[in-house]
Parts: sequence; C-alpha cells; structure tokens
Amino acid sequence: NRGSLLLAILGLFVLMGLPAGFVSAVFCKMFKGAGTDRVRNTVLTAVLFPGVVFFIFFVLNCVLWGDRSTGAVPFGTLLALLCFWFGMSLPLVFLGSYLGFRINAPEPPVRTNPIPRQVPDQVWYMKSVPSVLMGGVLPFGVVFVELFFILSSIWQHRFYYLFGFMALVLVILVVTCAEITIVMCYFQLCSEDYHWWWRAYMTSGASALYLFFYAGYYLLTRIHIAKATLASASIFFGYIAILSYGFFVLTGFTGFISCFFFVRTIYGSIKVD
Repeated sequence: NRGSLLLAILGLFVLMGLPAGFVSAVFCKMFKGAGTDRVRNTVLTAVLFPGVVFFIFFVLNCVLWGDRSTGAVPFGTLLALLCFWFGMSLPLVFLGSYLGFRINAPEPPVRTNPIPRQVPDQVWYMKSVPSVLMGGVLPFGVVFVELFFILSSIWQHRFYYLFGFMALVLVILVVTCAEITIVMCYFQLCSEDYHWWWRAYMTSGASALYLFFYAGYYLLTRIHIAKATLASASIFFGYIAILSYGFFVLTGFTGFISCFFFVRTIYGSIKVD
C-alpha cells in the first residue's frame, strides 16, 4: 500500500525512543560518572537525530513551496509530524532515560588509572583521519550494488522488489561494520592509543561519506543533469543527506557497540593479582 513503508518507519522510530533513552543513559552514566548532566543527555538523544532530519526536510519543503510544486507536504502534515514527535517519541525517550539512570552502570573490567597516559606519536596511517577513511571503504562496498537499485527506484521510477535481498545485505553490513571496526580498534590499542570510542564510531560511520559522494556521481552519470533545476538538485542532495545521516548513525553505532564488547572482553580476560 502507498505510504505503508513510511508509516512503518515512523512507528518503529517512535517505539524505539524507549530503548534509545535507556541505552544513552546507561552509557552516559558509565563514561561520565554520577555527576553527568542527565537532562542534557536526554534532550540530545530525543532531539539531535530527528531534529536534523526534520530541519532538512522542512527546508526542502520550503523549496517545493517556492517552486509551487504539487509534491510539497501540507503544513498540517508537518504539524502532525511535530505532534507525533513531541507527543510520543519525546516522552518515551525521557522514560527510557529515567529507567537507565536508575540502574547501576557497568563497571570496568579492570582497575583504571585516574591519571591518563600520554599517547605516543602514531604512524600516518594510524592517525584519526586516514584510519577512519580506510575503515569506511568496506561497509560502503557491501551496499554499493544495492544502493544503485535503491537510487534507481527512487529517482528513475523503477520497481524495487528485492526486499529479502536487502535484508540479507543489511545483515552483511552489520557484520562487516563490526569486523572492520574491531580490527582497526585492535591496531589502535596495540599502538597504545586508548581513545577508541569516538574513533570506533567514526570508522564504520565514514561509509556514509562515500555513500553521499556516490550519490553525487549517480546524479552526474545516470540522471540528466542538464535538465535539472536548482529546486530538483536541492531535493536530490537534501534527501541524500538525510539518507547518509541515517546510514552514518546506523553504521557508527554498530561499530561502537562492537568495539565496546570487544574491549570489555579482552580486558576482562586479563588476570590482575
């Protein structure tokens, strides 16, 4: 049915507000301690991702309004989305955060030193930017072929019916993100660089940058760029930015949570007298 997929995505996003608030509260309490700003963490969890997506969507809708396009979303629908967000998703995030801050945070597997060690100089390929860019190649390679069919179904009005194959690609993507991030994290720890958490998130999340660049290449080679107006180009790159942002959050969290359990496992196996 027309619009059923979008409604399913919105409904799933709202329901996932509860585990999102819970997980963010647990990790915030574990990394920041008991004195963390709970309200700030909860508000960022509830607002950061949907806020950026809604802002881009609203700007694109303003472009369509200015172009007098029939594809513009009515103002009432936008207001309904806001009510859907602040009336259902936001309270669920606060409820999950409340439950997460009430439980005890996981303890480190070993005793940590309160004085941070100095990180030695790293070789060029183990620095932040080169290692992140190298780590994002493999996850993008997994979705490269499937991305072509998805873009063709959206922008060239072709039928897309390979949802089973897309689910299989999603599983392979998650496994690939976990593996490449764990490998890069292991090399980083071997180089005595213990700042792994944001590096792990960015390593697999960097595949979203390649996705965005490939979409630009797709626009130049597959779509008649000479016939594209400013409005149509803005719509294309706006929606691709939303897609890339969601892909970045998905792959980044997969890499981080994989490295989190990996680090806890290897340090938990250390026997300290």
